[in-house]
Amino acid sequence: MEPLPFLPLLIPFAGMLMVIAIVAIVFWFKAREKELQFHQDLRIKEMEHQRRMKELEVEVEKVKAAQTASRAA
Repeated sequence: MEPLPFLPLLIPFAGMLMVIAIVAIVFWFKAREKELQFHQDLRIKEMEHQRRMKELEVEVEKVKAAQTASRAA
């Protein structure tokens, strides 16, 4: 049986394709990790903002209560 004429070209091509695939997979994993970290940071900031808004609402209620008490007196 004769060797295939395209076999000498197939091996280097497959090697390069494998390297490109590995680099693409590593790039995708790193990008996904950055995206998840960004979403986590965004969620933490959102929770902090909600906490501050609740604190401000409590302060507003205290001021309103103090103003109402001073007007009644």
